[in-house]
Amino acid sequence: MPTALALTAIVLTAAVITAPYAFPHTTTAFPVSSRAWPPPLPRTRAALAIPSARAPALTPSPSRYGWPLAPPHPVLRPFLPPSSPYGPGHRGVDLGAAAGEPVLAAADGVVSFAGWVATRGVVAVAHTGGMRTTYEPVRPEVAPGQRVRRGEEVGRLMPGHAGCVAACLHWGARRADEYLDPLRLLSTQRVRLLPWREPPPGEVA
Repeated sequence: MPTALALTAIVLTAAVITAPYAFPHTTTAFPVSSRAWPPPLPRTRAALAIPSARAPALTPSPSRYGWPLAPPHPVLRPFLPPSSPYGPGHRGVDLGAAAGEPVLAAADGVVSFAGWVATRGVVAVAHTGGMRTTYEPVRPEVAPGQRVRRGEEVGRLMPGHAGCVAACLHWGARRADEYLDPLRLLSTQRVRLLPWREPPPGEVA
């Protein structure tokens, strides 16, 4: 009898070990002897929200250069690049204004020249990137070496510029030995051109 009871206990123990076990909160049964603990989680398909890789639109930055005169400032004569370093041309633009009007620095910089060339007053301002702007004829109100900000007054417009019936400002731009059209510095501005009377042949500004 003891032997029969021992055999019965062994059979029941083996049945319990190999019987599947149902875990709480799930209908999936896993055999205890063949599955690791804890049981794997049910597989589900999850939709992942992937943020858009599109970069935000960039807003164009305003121009660093401004007009050297308060509006209105009509362009009386446009830029005409010289054919050679000493050839004829118009190395700048002429802007219409009244004598005595304030002349303003087109951008931040340092005054590199302020004085008289022959009978006309000239102011030159050096800017970053090797750019230099010039203003004439003016009565200088700054000194060489002085720092100026964009829109700061550098002088007062004087009459007498060649080719202008009334007063006008000759505004020039130069990088190293190359003369540039100063209106191209005003990339965000609108330019108004007025009819220009051709100067006498051979006149160079």
